[in-house]
Amino acid sequence: MSIQKRYKSVLGRINSATEAYQISQVVSLLAVSKKQPIEKIIQLHALGQKLFGESYIQEAIVKIENLSHLDIQWHFIGPIQSNKTKFIAQYFSWVQSVDSIKLLTRLNIQRKDSQEKLNVLLQLKVGGEETKRGLSAQELLKISSTHADYKNLKIRGLMSIPAPTSDSAKQGEQFKICLNVFQQMQKILPVDTLSMGMSGDLESAITNGTTMVRIGTDLFGARDYSILESFA
Repeated sequence: MSIQKRYKSVLGRINSATEAYQISQVVSLLAVSKKQPIEKIIQLHALGQKLFGESYIQEAIVKIENLSHLDIQWHFIGPIQSNKTKFIAQYFSWVQSVDSIKLLTRLNIQRKDSQEKLNVLLQLKVGGEETKRGLSAQELLKISSTHADYKNLKIRGLMSIPAPTSDSAKQGEQFKICLNVFQQMQKILPVDTLSMGMSGDLESAITNGTTMVRIGTDLFGARDYSILESFA
């Protein structure tokens, strides 16, 4: 299937869900382009896609530098190692996976005053998976209350990756938890972005208040797992 058909299909699913459930908020599409070649990003951008997400720093830097002539908003969405924060602060407009005060502090220091503020989503842990990264609701809300401490950052909301399940009821329960925490954040500061929902559960995420879904293979096709070697 061509990228054009894939793109049309994903947008159709988003539009159908918002119409079916009378959703008023705009749901943005983040194209997860990790392990995808630059050529496919160019093709998707030509169709009108502006938001792209990357998870691997070396790969992302090559793409960002080679596509600097395009109007692309780059989001870092992967796990963050402390020694990579300087690159995120330098190259990205958004970072969606911040899960500690330490990372916030490093990003704030390393983001240059001459740059626009780095948009930040705090990662909420839901689903009870011990290996999954993220903040508890209490930790996330406590950090939100200290947003004024980070002059080079702008906390925009939260991101979450609920535990995978084919049970629609369980999907909904996890998304409702995220929405509840997001609404509590809104009482502390003017956040506007709730990033949750991927290819297998975007409809459930939309019905439960997401403002951004993250879609990868449904847009691009299968990932090329050898691509990281070419960016090393």
